[in-house]
Amino acid sequence: MKTVMLMLTSLLLAGCSVLGKRDAAEPHYEVLKHDGAFEVRRYGPMVIAETFLYDESYSAASGKGFKRLAGYIFGKNRSKTSISMTAPVLQERSSEKISMTAPVLQQPDKGGWSMAFVLPEGFTLESAPEPLDPEVKLRELPPSTIAVVTFSGLHSAANLEKYGRQLQAWLKKQGYRALSEPKLASYDPPWTIPFLRRNEVQIRIEPDQGRSGKE
Repeated sequence: MKTVMLMLTSLLLAGCSVLGKRDAAEPHYEVLKHDGAFEVRRYGPMVIAETFLYDESYSAASGKGFKRLAGYIFGKNRSKTSISMTAPVLQERSSEKISMTAPVLQQPDKGGWSMAFVLPEGFTLESAPEPLDPEVKLRELPPSTIAVVTFSGLHSAANLEKYGRQLQAWLKKQGYRALSEPKLASYDPPWTIPFLRRNEVQIRIEPDQGRSGKE
């Protein structure tokens, strides 16, 4: 029964069917460049709910982080408000001090992972429900230019590294300057057939650089 409930919960969160149909909202963006599996996008400001997991493997951090953040959007917040799930879920390595709008949670001498849910459009730091779990923090991301490479299959630490290298090589070739390390963006629940999954590796870049246009 517990396994069934976990699957149903994940299904509701992801806004997807077992066959992989997606209907969860995504943050609005403008495509500045398209080149096969690669894109450069301009995103507006957004608010994220974020948690950090140190000294954890990728898979362990994924499970624990998802559970914490799911609790927040399902009502584990000061106003007991349920929040619609958006896509993607973001996960990246976290080994340095990270400035936040709330008290900084940092362990710069230890490795680990961060995971974040993007809150639906219209939420601000002032209007978003306050998390009850002290391990969940709210943070506002400013407008940004993001380069992505899209791939299907598993979201994993190995694929983050593999496609991160591909994206970094493409950025160098195109004349863009990276401003962040690669992060993984997942759009589907874990039981979606791997070849139907949509995953991305994303890197924040310096705006107004590189060769313009679509290829």
